[in-house]
Amino acid sequence: MTFTVQIKVMPLKELLDPQGKAVMGGLQNLGLTNVEDVRIGKNITLQVNADSAEKAKQIAEDASKKLLSNPVMEYFEVSVN
Repeated sequence: MTFTVQIKVMPLKELLDPQGKAVMGGLQNLGLTNVEDVRIGKNITLQVNADSAEKAKQIAEDASKKLLSNPVMEYFEVSVN
């Protein structure tokens, strides 16, 4: 069975996000002053062939730990659709 798995990778909250800060500055320059913070991350979609949704999630978590995220600087969240 094929499952669609979404992985959200974001910078750790404790770390500076230079790309987010640059976008924040651009929004302020455009007059969008109601935006209080911007964090830029990655959204990754995998098509996983697995016996169950739980197994597909485990495969995606393994891929995230080994390749798709840097645990020193990022965290990830996995959801199976």
